[in-house]
Amino acid sequence: MSLEQAGVSKEVAQNAQSEAVHDADVKELHSLGYAQELSRRMSGFSNFAISFAIICILAGGLTSFATGFSAAGGASIGIGWPIGSLFAFIVALAMAQIASAYPTAGGLYHWGSILGGKGWGWATAWYNLLGLIFVVASVDVGLYLLLNGLILTPIFGLDLSTIGNVELFGAPFSLPQFVIVSLIVISQALFNHFGIRVTTMLTDFSGYLIFIVAIILTLALLVFAPSLDFSRLFTFTNNTGDAGGGVWPQADGIFKAFLLGLLLVCYTITGFDASAHTSEETRDAARVVPRGMLQSVFWSALFGYFLVCALVLSMPSVSEGAAQGFNVFYWLFGNSAMPSFIRVLLSVGIVLANYLCALAGLTSLSRMTYAFARDGGLPASNALKTVSPVYRTPVVAIWVGAALTIIGTLYAPAFGVLAAGTAVFLYISYVMPIAAGLWQEGKTWTHKGPFNLGAFSKPVAILAIIGGLILAWVGFQPPNEKVLYVGVGMAVVMMVFWFAFERNRFQGPPTGAKIAERQAEIADIEAKLAREGRR
Repeated sequence: MSLEQAGVSKEVAQNAQSEAVHDADVKELHSLGYAQELSRRMSGFSNFAISFAIICILAGGLTSFATGFSAAGGASIGIGWPIGSLFAFIVALAMAQIASAYPTAGGLYHWGSILGGKGWGWATAWYNLLGLIFVVASVDVGLYLLLNGLILTPIFGLDLSTIGNVELFGAPFSLPQFVIVSLIVISQALFNHFGIRVTTMLTDFSGYLIFIVAIILTLALLVFAPSLDFSRLFTFTNNTGDAGGGVWPQADGIFKAFLLGLLLVCYTITGFDASAHTSEETRDAARVVPRGMLQSVFWSALFGYFLVCALVLSMPSVSEGAAQGFNVFYWLFGNSAMPSFIRVLLSVGIVLANYLCALAGLTSLSRMTYAFARDGGLPASNALKTVSPVYRTPVVAIWVGAALTIIGTLYAPAFGVLAAGTAVFLYISYVMPIAAGLWQEGKTWTHKGPFNLGAFSKPVAILAIIGGLILAWVGFQPPNEKVLYVGVGMAVVMMVFWFAFERNRFQGPPTGAKIAERQAEIADIEAKLAREGRR
């Protein structure tokens, strides 16, 4: 056999293996009662990259750095980041096991329903949706702030924060922020609209971009630092109150200040459920999705640690840095001795990475919306579950998610509340199916996927639940008490709606005999999409 023939044979074998994996994925999805409506194109790296892009250490690690440093000082970074990262990884471990067993879009809702009942899944879906809206909104607001603080003001001399500030219904409203954020969100929705291939190319690129920019930024800060005092990373200083620029109200005791600082890492390392939300677009999902979640958390934690430590070490004065409050990164970056061309390139890279972070967040939000709607869980579900036969994307869910994101950014000083809400509501939605799995493991939950924690399953779940409760307490603390009001109000409204309307109407995901009954409908859906897609 010639080398050319061997190459052809190898390609044929690879194609056959790929088709076999695809067929197995579709068969698994059918066994859960769903049609293969979305395009299954994502590789293992792409599944990792979409979660890595949403976590984006260049987003939360920079824009919310003050929530850590203005809490317990350097120790919130040097000690708090590893502790918070360990918690995030434990949660990801517990979620990865469930994702391996049930690889569906909108995974959290599906897991919660199967393991905890349709009411538990319904509530999980609403908390996850709210958290995802907060993710996209907070990152896009942060993107606007970075665009203004890193590019428009220092390079072009145009400070948008000084113009267009008015009151809307008695609340502060920034016209430039509203216009620019709206244009950003619309462009992100357009990219999502035109297919997972386009989105995947961008998020794959984002994965490399985040690594490269984070490494260069870390090295530049350290190389051009006035001095390096590593003891800063382990020094506890109560920076709450005026000492920390008013990021946190004055806290009594360093332990409470340290707990408040955990919000930095828990806001940054979140959104890794994107790997699960794109399960139906990922090849060999039962194996790849758990790996994508865990790798995205691990590498974000590691490179994020180097980055935030570099921010502390490169400060001319830690007390002066803390006093900057939320302006600390702009103060530090603008006063660094690094060459101007490096600063400009890094600024562009940071802004672009944040744009792609929110774009990936909108992908995740739209898939969750689509998955919940196809089971009738949302108002106008018939519209929201619509999949474009040409682009194989949930187009209505994408644009509704974009509209809700823009609405979520109307309150001008929204970033702090949005960041806290993101962490709280997403981790609540993470913990809910984990708690249901802990309760049902060995009872109704006997089906495990390729990724199985075995004897460690229950201990990991318990630790994840405890961490979730601690995080909720942190996220509800002033000045983010609005998150508490939203959370409590949402719980009350959900209970009223559930018992008054949804308990009898909402059927939840298909189970048992309903799955068998849906097979003919599944075949019709897939055939219709194939026909319309060829037109």
